Amino acid sequence: MDEQLEFVTGTYDPRNPQIKTFFDARRHFIDGADTPRDYLERCLSVIDEREPTVQAWVTLNIENARAAADESNSRYKNGAPISPIDGMPVGIKDVLQTNDMPTTLGSPIFKDRHTGMDSASVNALRLAGAVILGKTVTTEFAFMVPGPTTNPYAATATPGGSSSGSAAAVGAGMVPAALGNQVVGSVIRPAGFCANFAIKPTLGALHCGEGLSLSQLHLGVHAASLEDMWSVAYEIAQRGGADPGYPGLYGPEALAPAAMPKSMIVLETEGWSTCDETTKSAFHELLDQLSAQGVSIFTRKDHQSIERLEQSIDDSNQLSRIICSYELRWALRAYQRTGLLSPQLGDWLQMAEELGQDDYRDALQRRHSMRADLEAVRPLADALFTLSSPGPAPRLGFMSSSGESSYGFVTGSPSFNSATSALGAPTITIPLLAISGMPVGVQIIGHPHSDWPLSGHARWMMNALQPVIR
Repeated sequence: MDEQLEFVTGTYDPRNPQIKTFFDARRHFIDGADTPRDYLERCLSVIDEREPTVQAWVTLNIENARAAADESNSRYKNGAPISPIDGMPVGIKDVLQTNDMPTTLGSPIFKDRHTGMDSASVNALRLAGAVILGKTVTTEFAFMVPGPTTNPYAATATPGGSSSGSAAAVGAGMVPAALGNQVVGSVIRPAGFCANFAIKPTLGALHCGEGLSLSQLHLGVHAASLEDMWSVAYEIAQRGGADPGYPGLYGPEALAPAAMPKSMIVLETEGWSTCDETTKSAFHELLDQLSAQGVSIFTRKDHQSIERLEQSIDDSNQLSRIICSYELRWALRAYQRTGLLSPQLGDWLQMAEELGQDDYRDALQRRHSMRADLEAVRPLADALFTLSSPGPAPRLGFMSSSGESSYGFVTGSPSFNSATSALGAPTITIPLLAISGMPVGVQIIGHPHSDWPLSGHARWMMNALQPVIR
């Protein structure tokens, strides 16, 4: 049986979301009816209630968070907030360094490791007045082996990976925003599973910090609203910059105004063949709504250049595995010598050691061709559109196929995500589908450096479309 037919029944209702937004609360900080400290305490109350089941956090630094919130109180009282995220409680994926908390990378190898540094993104958030509340659970080295986190809408389902804790913390209403990163599907997939908004920006647009030395690594933002998502991304871009050698995130401080895309390309990707019929039907209903609003929809049947793009991205899972495992060999070798590397990543290292330089060069050339094929469809449509996953989150422990016999995915298939990671294209996921009480995201995809106008298209879709519930 296909894994996506084994639906877990959940509590998600898109008409009554449990997420906690910040942008709309902030106006009450300005008029004195509320304070950042009170907002933080409400977040902590939700954490007290839900964390025993959701298990989104590796560690919390409540004392420092309260002190930062109190400082934000004073700034609002004096009419001098630093930024639109001043006072915002934020979770940080535990692969990003924090000077006041351990950074363990989801591995016992780095248990209790304090670097005494902030990653560029964390430093930027502090400079913008954000409240760094804690470190969120990640898979081992942001790859294969999951931590204890559960889906906030069904404790028997995965929250996705590798940004599992960040997605679940936002989805459970614990914080309005959290940082993640993505090499294959680690921001967009868990965001879709947990009913977040999330952006995987243009490759290099946000500084990844120390990272994992991977050429597809994107820093991303999970959030309870598009406004909060964009504000966090913008402040990181302004105060932390881009990855070295990249021009950074384009766009002004405010989220783009709602703008209907005149035309969109619907991509099947390699995920379509594994998608269950219920999710396919719900997605087609969403496409019908777009058409009824006047959006022209194009598919691979309509243009040869779209068909060529579909063909070039059809094995993106394998392509990403080759590129990422080759680039990570040096680190995995060192980790394996400790005796604390998981067997799963030990197998990944073995696959990596079978690759040669010519294999890597061939994969890079294929990725370059994919990006050229994306550029070729630019004149056809304002954006591209597809699902964020092949269906709702599978049950905990279920092994989703990777398309290769040597390994699988236990946090859900990234088959709808690997292409956009390889392409380096900006992607925003929005919660517009519900299947058996579980969220399923859809993602709108742009061309490189179109992040800001893409957010306007996403905003229009949230205003104009009705969630599809099955």
